Amino acid sequence: MISAIAEYRGVIVGTIFIALIVGLIAAWIYGRKIIRTEKTDAVFGNPERALGGWYWVFAGVASILLIWFYFSWDAARSFFPDAANELCQVAKVESAMNPVRSTFPIQSRLLKGTSLLARDNLQLDLLDKRLLRSKFTDDEKATYGAAVGKLRAALTSLALPANFSEQTANDIQSIADRIDAVTASLADPNFPGQAEPAEQAAAQAQAGWGESSTEVPIKPTSDRGRKFDQVAKEISTIAKDFSKVRNLSDDFKATVAELNAEIKTLQQEVTDSALEADEKESRVKFIRQIGKLTKRIDDGTVFPPSALDPVEGAVRRFEAEKSNQKGGLNYIDALAMPAGTIVAGNTACSEQGSGRWLPKPSDTLGTLVRISNPDVGFKGIPLLWYEQKPVAEMVGFFIPDWVADLVPGEYPRHQEDGQINENLKTRVLNVATGNFPSITVPVPMGHIWDSILRVLAGLFLGIILGVPLGLFMGLSRFAKGFFDPLIELYRPVPPLAWAPLILTIFGIQDDGKIFLLFMVAFAIMVISARTGATGTQLSKIHAAHSLGASRRQIIKEVILPNSLPEILTGIRISIGVCWGTLVAAEMLAGTTGIGFVENVARKQSDYEIIWVTIILLGVLGLLFDLIMRWIITRTIPWRGKG
Repeated sequence: MISAIAEYRGVIVGTIFIALIVGLIAAWIYGRKIIRTEKTDAVFGNPERALGGWYWVFAGVASILLIWFYFSWDAARSFFPDAANELCQVAKVESAMNPVRSTFPIQSRLLKGTSLLARDNLQLDLLDKRLLRSKFTDDEKATYGAAVGKLRAALTSLALPANFSEQTANDIQSIADRIDAVTASLADPNFPGQAEPAEQAAAQAQAGWGESSTEVPIKPTSDRGRKFDQVAKEISTIAKDFSKVRNLSDDFKATVAELNAEIKTLQQEVTDSALEADEKESRVKFIRQIGKLTKRIDDGTVFPPSALDPVEGAVRRFEAEKSNQKGGLNYIDALAMPAGTIVAGNTACSEQGSGRWLPKPSDTLGTLVRISNPDVGFKGIPLLWYEQKPVAEMVGFFIPDWVADLVPGEYPRHQEDGQINENLKTRVLNVATGNFPSITVPVPMGHIWDSILRVLAGLFLGIILGVPLGLFMGLSRFAKGFFDPLIELYRPVPPLAWAPLILTIFGIQDDGKIFLLFMVAFAIMVISARTGATGTQLSKIHAAHSLGASRRQIIKEVILPNSLPEILTGIRISIGVCWGTLVAAEMLAGTTGIGFVENVARKQSDYEIIWVTIILLGVLGLLFDLIMRWIITRTIPWRGKG
């Protein structure tokens, strides 16, 4: 079943994508139709207008899924399964051409030589200003200034056409001719010829796009891909040869050699002088700066303004032909793969942008199915499954051991023959400790179940302790004055601030996590119940008094029903906050739970697992919220109607 889904994943995803688009359009049209035909008595502001609307629910869910399919590139992988491999080959060409292209104002604003001249002249200007502000002697300033001027003249000489050698010009023209030859090959429909059988077999043996740890298969699988792959190899060789071309005339070399010798002489003079240590240091630093700039311009990468025009023209012609040969790939890359593109590395190609950090729905679903298998699970523990547990173990959990101590008599001792005769006290102890034969029943277990139990336990304690205290504070001046400072002292503190302390005291077991969740839920429930109690209409209380109701009856029949909306809303809020706090607590310390799964996945940079945990948390939170909505509807149907 799973293998069949994987094989036809593209068809399934494409079908779902189209169905979502059609469904979204249909839901929108139907929703607009309902608005036009709505009853006139359902005036604006009537809460009844917000009821129903399943079509808008579908529209919202479909919109989210469509955005996910689109920006994760899952739709692109479904409709254009070969595009990633072809764009991978194009990326190889881009990577190979980058050293050449970066020299020219194609992707940048300035010619590389222009940028280098501006940068180095700025450094020379700073040296001149520093020299003027220095406390050097006049002779030293003149000597150092002459060295800076000679360095500036050497830098400027690189841009003079008169100093440009014929051999360098021939090398540049040769590079341009070779790029034009590659451009012609790229335009040739028969290039690079028929692939070798072994090459075809190796390409076909690769895993598909996203089917292995290598995101995009690197060997070309189509004729267009083979063309770009071959071009990338040729451009790579040309780029290496281009990087070796230098503008180093004999006069320039002589000037640089003279400068280096002069710098060494100046350094030696400062070292042999009778100056103070700090004075020597300032002069050595200045001379050393001149030496660094000399080495920087010594690479000869600055050319006369028009010297590289042949190569620039060849590069632009190549780029135009490359774009022409890409054809529909231009639109696929721009429209179907938003917020990024395919890039080439040394041994593999990969997605960059939203397609990389946003896992694809089909892959995420596959990961969820895989770790949902109880035989696989996560770290040896299923996400959600069951195990057979003896009833005796459950009985022993609820009955304290000291119950056996209350039975009259003494515990038996073994006899001389080693036998032990049980009595009533022993039998009661066996029941209290769960040490007796019993049937087994299926009991839920797993990461999801552990998280649910922790949330329910903390929430339950927060409700049964927080609601009575909140009502008490809403009815008693003493309770409000006494407990309010205590509640408000810790309530504003973020739960994560308490987590390290509580987990240190209780350890990594469930006690600490449940107590932390209790603290979160307790404060919310106290505030909710107190607000509900103080918000009860005074006229209702007076009416109850006039009818002879006792305090207990007033609390039960008037205050509590009027407080229920606030209390149930507080429970809804507590559930959401408890989920967020639980995940953080499980990430800090824990060996099971959804937070533990996400923490391990984070350390391993497993984005699919991380997204699985996020989806699980969202679904569980939604289920809890739907349950609370149902409870609110059934429990307080009068809300908003009184």
